[in-house]
Amino acid sequence: MIRQRVVGVVCLASFLLMVVPSLAQRTSQQRPELPSETPAQFQVAGSSFDYVRHEVMIPMRDGVKLFTVILIPKGAKNAPILLTRTPYDAKDLTSHAHSSHLGPILNGYDNATDVILEGGYIRVVQDVRGKHRSEGDYVMTRPLHGPLNPTPVDHSTDTYDTIDWLVKNVAESNGKVGILGISYDGFLTLMALVNPHPALKVAVPMNPMVDGWMGDDWFHNGAFRQQNMPYIYEQEATRKSDEQWWTSNFDDYDLYMQSVCAGELGRKHGLEQVGFWQKVLEHPSYDAFWREQAMDQILAAQPLKVPTMLVHSLWDQEDIYGAPAVYKAIKPKDTNNDKVFLVMGPWHHGQEIDDGSSLGRLTFYADTGLYFRREILGPSLAQYLKGGAPKADIATVNAFETGTNTWQRLPSWPAGCASGCTVKPVPLYLNAGLKLSLTAPKPNDAASDEYISDPAKPVPFRARPIQPVGYGNGFTWSQWLVDDQREESGRPDVLAFVSDVLTSPLKISGQPVANLIASTSGTDSDWVVKLIDVYPDEVAGQPEMGGYQLMVSADIFRGRYRESPETPKPLASDKHLLYRFNLPTANHVFLPGHRIMVQIQSSWFPLYDRNPQTFVPNIFWAKPADYRRASQRVYHAPSEASFVQLPVVGTP
Repeated sequence: MIRQRVVGVVCLASFLLMVVPSLAQRTSQQRPELPSETPAQFQVAGSSFDYVRHEVMIPMRDGVKLFTVILIPKGAKNAPILLTRTPYDAKDLTSHAHSSHLGPILNGYDNATDVILEGGYIRVVQDVRGKHRSEGDYVMTRPLHGPLNPTPVDHSTDTYDTIDWLVKNVAESNGKVGILGISYDGFLTLMALVNPHPALKVAVPMNPMVDGWMGDDWFHNGAFRQQNMPYIYEQEATRKSDEQWWTSNFDDYDLYMQSVCAGELGRKHGLEQVGFWQKVLEHPSYDAFWREQAMDQILAAQPLKVPTMLVHSLWDQEDIYGAPAVYKAIKPKDTNNDKVFLVMGPWHHGQEIDDGSSLGRLTFYADTGLYFRREILGPSLAQYLKGGAPKADIATVNAFETGTNTWQRLPSWPAGCASGCTVKPVPLYLNAGLKLSLTAPKPNDAASDEYISDPAKPVPFRARPIQPVGYGNGFTWSQWLVDDQREESGRPDVLAFVSDVLTSPLKISGQPVANLIASTSGTDSDWVVKLIDVYPDEVAGQPEMGGYQLMVSADIFRGRYRESPETPKPLASDKHLLYRFNLPTANHVFLPGHRIMVQIQSSWFPLYDRNPQTFVPNIFWAKPADYRRASQRVYHAPSEASFVQLPVVGTP
């Protein structure tokens, strides 16, 4: 019976094979065709445009091709090239508008649009390998060829090969190339200085990522910047960065409190699928993984061949460490004082290519970004890239002095003035009664102040509800370093030491240094030190600035790294220990009528992950029971003086 059914099925199938094709053929012959109205490849009718756009795939030495947009001003001849390499979509960064004019399509990140247009530059933007339309594999801030990168290619070789192709294939070029970029693109600009192509004549790294553990994107002195987890997620989940971090809370404070530790939050979001997150989890300390990627140290070991202008933002909320660190590392190699320059402006991260008239509540009475582009960046690029251009009248250091809101031309950094002054370390002491003074503590005064640090109620790094990291759409992430600190100064878990009203100006230029003698009842602790300018109770013409508490320089330090950034150790409970660490660079005048404040606290949440205050091998995987309240004590006795060492400008 079964055999008969099988035979029947086979016969039916054979019949259908003969009949169905003929039916399909007749149907096809009878159905009218309606041709597609979309061409196989659409060509933009751009004959009236003021630029010519080319999108090319430039081959690298290993055969991988990188997507590159080349924008040539109409009629350009012997024009220099301005190159930016980016993980942020070259097509998008050269398509800010649908326009026949070069200006609108470039007007946005990462383009100093007015400089590009006025200079008549050929603009080139390229996707790095593994991102968007480029071929190859993506690795976050891909290390140089070596122990962390066994392949023969890196961002140095890719830049070299790109420049080599451009000068040989862009007929309108004069054979000279400048490279510039902000943030990650600034890191890529620094990478171009390793074995640079001979055609590379100038580099302008702006707000570059330099050392991700010491003080840029991923950690600050060992404390993890967990609000950057969405960036890691979106940057590495897909080639096109089109997978978005999801949230369940309007307030980021609540979102990050729901997970005990950063490792758990990453696991909830599936972040362990991306390679860089796994590396972060495996390297919480300053081991070879981080040291061998530190660009300041890498460049210090390289010959200095290309004129380089480092651009730094004094209120850079993302990469406040990098540019000054590179300047310090490579300036000693500039024996003729003609290759390394530093610009410092009163900006947030990347604001130098935008309107620099204000930042948050601060106003500067002029567009500082426009000044930088017209008076510093434009002339400098022209000097190195244009034949016959005059030598730019640029100081070695161009630094905006906050407080007085003036630009300074300086011979070096740190330097308080053009000539005739010195910068010397002066201790600003914490004293009894929460007083701050240039006078050392007295023997009979109270020896310490105490607060309770509770991981269940960490100190917010800004007023709640706390927004995620982001730009545009009402986000104020770029302003948090200039937020009013009054709310924090009134918390019981924040110590706020305040000076008397100043009767004369006090100027600082350089890095303040926290010198904290403290104890904790726990076995680990974070210490946040904030140097603050307190405005007069009333400010004429600016009522909103009355009593404003403006952070001038602030940072966090993870206690387990007190003895060594490479080797974490538990803290001895209730023992008086010294915590000494640098705060970010400042160039500020505390004006008469103002006061100086130093705030000290033990959490800065959710920007930084919570310290459980119990020593565990890896805080990324701390358990609920590890998080414990701790009694924090800051000492200011004559023999145990806590102070912030200020780089004070004075006369010899």
